Amino acid sequence: MDDMKSKAINEAGILAALQERVKELDCLYQIGDIAQQPDLETREILSRIISIIPAAMQYPHLAGARLMLDGNAISSHTVVQGPVQISADIFVNYINRGILEVFYQSESDGSLPSFLPEEERLLNTIAKQISLVIERRSVEEYNSKLQEQLRHADRLATIGQLAAGIAHEINEPLATIMGYAQLIDEEEDISQQVKQDTGRIISAALHAREVIRKLMLFSRQVPPNKVELNLNKVITDGFYFLESRCERQSIEIEKDLDPANPTIVADASQIHQVMVNLVVNAMHAMPEGGKLTLRTKQLKDSVLFSVADTGTGMTDEIKSKVFIPFYTTKDINQGTGLGLSVVHGIISSHNGKIEVDSKLGKGSIFNIYFEVRHA
Repeated sequence: MDDMKSKAINEAGILAALQERVKELDCLYQIGDIAQQPDLETREILSRIISIIPAAMQYPHLAGARLMLDGNAISSHTVVQGPVQISADIFVNYINRGILEVFYQSESDGSLPSFLPEEERLLNTIAKQISLVIERRSVEEYNSKLQEQLRHADRLATIGQLAAGIAHEINEPLATIMGYAQLIDEEEDISQQVKQDTGRIISAALHAREVIRKLMLFSRQVPPNKVELNLNKVITDGFYFLESRCERQSIEIEKDLDPANPTIVADASQIHQVMVNLVVNAMHAMPEGGKLTLRTKQLKDSVLFSVADTGTGMTDEIKSKVFIPFYTTKDINQGTGLGLSVVHGIISSHNGKIEVDSKLGKGSIFNIYFEVRHA
């Protein structure tokens, strides 16, 4: 009789253990199914995973689960904290990003259940699954963003090619207009009114030719050509296309250019690009208007060029990432996330240094220091 009772107890224990394993396998199956759903956001996937963990525990009515990821908590809809717990670290690309915890609360009689070794192993397996989900989603999001940035860059390259082609097409008839206007202007028997009108035609044609010259300078793709440049002139020429846009956006413009006319050794088109990127960045930071300051100063061992705005400013976290490629806080139609990283690359290639100082709600200032040397 005792043997039969012992056998029955043993069989009941085996059955209970099998039921626990079935719950664990079902949990892992559900996690695998959730992780493969492409339409779900990463946080929604993690929330669903956390919500099904308690059901896999030996005492699901007392269990709760919580994921702490990068300082943010995702909890199950059951009990989220208790005096008994097991945990597993979340590592993504060898970096500890957080912790996965499962809690048990005490029974109604005050007793505290304990976790089985199998449950601890299950939690470690789930933590690895969560790490893989985060890693895969990060790669997918990065690739998606990269593809969009590449498409955007391709559109910009196409626009640059079109702009250069259009500029060449316009130059020929523009030269003809100027030539005939100058011939008329040289006639001696024309009235004063005609002379004034031809003067206006010549002036307008010269202005159009200057616009085309600057457009071609900005859009050209040639190897860097570092020569001695007047920094004030480079800034003034490069700002030409942006000045009216600033005025339309109610941005006050201040130019504090050193009258000593500081000279640097640099590639003109690349310095144009630096100036344009920094000014456009400042304009985006001042959607409701503000003040934009362009400053140059001849220092003892360097030349300073700074762009300051009174816009939204940046947090310390954003400020630490502004030069990382593809990092942007703007909508996709407002920026590629490449502008400031390109600026950093250009300044570095010129053996210069760029620094940013910014306060949230106060504005930002980018200071660039060029070496003083000869070509």
